[in-house]
Amino acid sequence: MFTKACEYALRAALYVSIKSVGGLRSGIAEIAKEIDAPQPFTAKILQTLTREKIISSTKGPNGGFFIHPKSKPITLNSIVKAIDGTDDALHTCTLGLKECSDKYPCPIHGEVKLYKAHLRKVMRETTVQSLAQSISKGKTFLKSVSSSKSIR
Repeated sequence: MFTKACEYALRAALYVSIKSVGGLRSGIAEIAKEIDAPQPFTAKILQTLTREKIISSTKGPNGGFFIHPKSKPITLNSIVKAIDGTDDALHTCTLGLKECSDKYPCPIHGEVKLYKAHLRKVMRETTVQSLAQSISKGKTFLKSVSSSKSIR
């Protein structure tokens, strides 16, 4: 449903948020490794997130990417919009038809309409900070269980 860039951006923002709680800053190589993404692609994503003021960065020996502890809540939807320029994936036809509506529904329109509406609500209301807290408490995970270690 989301682009690969968007998936990586969501994971990167979560990872940066987790590390920021402890006052740490993360470099591109570390973030790319922890979110299982190519380093050049991660650099472009982080550049976009920084330009859109979703995350912050500093240069130098103590530099890296971080989320200021007093920053406003970052919704998942704001990341989707920053990376993809829109949240169309949550509004378009699941089968990719140009004309899909209640009046002219695709074969699965009725089945997915409520799920997509719920997902739009979750993306608007869920924050990176709340998800990072859930990960830090061990309630959820950012890496698969089969990985050598999970991010907490």
